[in-house]
Amino acid sequence: MNLVEQVRQAGVVGAGGGGFPTHVKLAAKADTVIANGAECEPLLHKDAALLEGQAAAVVEGLRLAMEAVGATTGIVGIKAKNKHAVEAVQAACAGSPVRVHLLGDYYPAGDEYDLVHETTGRLIPPGGIPLQIGAVVANVETLINIAAAAAGRPVTHKTLTVAGAVRSPKTIVVPLGTNLSECVAAAGGATVPDPVFAIGGMMMGETRESIDRPVTKTTGGIIVLPRSHRIMERKLKPAVQQNAIGKSACDQCRYCTEFCPRYLLGYAVEPHQVMRSLAFTGTGAAHWNQWATMCCACGLCTLFACPEELFPKEACDQSKAEMKRAGVKWCGPTTVKPHPMRDGRRVPIQSLMRRLHLGQYAHPAPLDPAPLEPLSVILLLKQHAGVPAFALVKTGDRVSAGQPVAGVPEGALAAALHAPFAAAVADVSDRAITLNRN
Repeated sequence: MNLVEQVRQAGVVGAGGGGFPTHVKLAAKADTVIANGAECEPLLHKDAALLEGQAAAVVEGLRLAMEAVGATTGIVGIKAKNKHAVEAVQAACAGSPVRVHLLGDYYPAGDEYDLVHETTGRLIPPGGIPLQIGAVVANVETLINIAAAAAGRPVTHKTLTVAGAVRSPKTIVVPLGTNLSECVAAAGGATVPDPVFAIGGMMMGETRESIDRPVTKTTGGIIVLPRSHRIMERKLKPAVQQNAIGKSACDQCRYCTEFCPRYLLGYAVEPHQVMRSLAFTGTGAAHWNQWATMCCACGLCTLFACPEELFPKEACDQSKAEMKRAGVKWCGPTTVKPHPMRDGRRVPIQSLMRRLHLGQYAHPAPLDPAPLEPLSVILLLKQHAGVPAFALVKTGDRVSAGQPVAGVPEGALAAALHAPFAAAVADVSDRAITLNRN
């Protein structure tokens, strides 16, 4: 069995948040494979912890990926500030065709377009993917899972950071399907009476008032903050209020565009023009424009650049969704040339932390080597790009650790699921499989 099939059967997907089934990437051809270890979301530390503790597995997964796609170059992109992780990865790379590329401590260093340019000097075509310029990019946890798949071990656990207003910030390993509330409890619980949660990060994550939901293959972290926190207050505003504020207050200062990392790379992304389109929504009909098409949703425009605390990122999100529904494709400029001020406009993480009012929560979140052991898990059938997996088990069945419990529809883009521990199947629906530990 070749690596592509091993990875497909193991259910490996992009663990950094994208969730794209990894076997599809490994079936392509490229000359370079890049490990994305930038991890630039404030307060999250799981990639740095994995690079420090499992550097050999990261490099082995990278080497296997290179072999699968026919690449001659392997690169690990990692921030220079993570000194222990850098040392571990450099030692693991010795004698291999893999090299370390040190990145600055700015946001968003982990954006795929930015990372590819920084490590190879190449620019991905507008609206394109790294494969078009001969590169494959994978999160470091994905590479660890590739190495595990080659050894016959499927994806059954997830590493994530729990930080913010908790008693003991930490990075933990949990079975897939673990309730997020159990993860927060493992970090000592919230220290504020009415917490709100940023699932996946402050900048690009999802803000929720409840965490009664399961961990998936793409969950990177949970940040707990008080409801009164300024950023959480802003994020919880309904879209209709965000748009109304933008329509009345945006003065077209262009700061949102001038700090946009994709704009500075030379792509035709101009959030201020998307904000301008709010003025044409008086009829109630959706009216947006194409300047949002290549927005990477990093959130810098909303949470750092805008002096009036408006919502250009959210306007871009709505614009992209509206254009997708309407079948509108990008038809603007296709040439890319980095802005001459790009280097000078990068946003340091420390500056971003100050703007986000996160200084009091900037604590280490060390890796707890003992995996959490919940009594029950809920495995969502769709925790990846593509279509849902389908159940291979029925209520009342008993399964062993690592046993496949959900498969991939023939010819579809999806990822298999496996039992994280020996269990009884308590429930099977068209959405999820519930397992109770034996």
